[in-house]
Amino acid sequence: MRVRLEPSGLAFEAETGTTLLKSAEAAGIEMPSSCRNGTCRTCICQLMSGAIRHVIEWPGLSADEKAEGWILPCVAEAEGDLTIDAPKAFSVF
Repeated sequence: MRVRLEPSGLAFEAETGTTLLKSAEAAGIEMPSSCRNGTCRTCICQLMSGAIRHVIEWPGLSADEKAEGWILPCVAEAEGDLTIDAPKAFSVF
């Protein structure tokens, strides 16, 4: 599954069963993160298109935030191609 990050235009492949954060890191893309368990919200991004699945029942997002498309990449997996607003993402290569 292809994940595109805006506004940078960086992209990576997300593997089934791997979080977006881990998939980005494997592709040499750094995104802000801290706890990696869905509670600190350091990695919060907005989903612009596509669908994700959070791997924990209730990540650190309110129902309103979820409805507005906010996601936590540290505990989210792609369900298909995605575009995410992640302004602090950058390539380490």
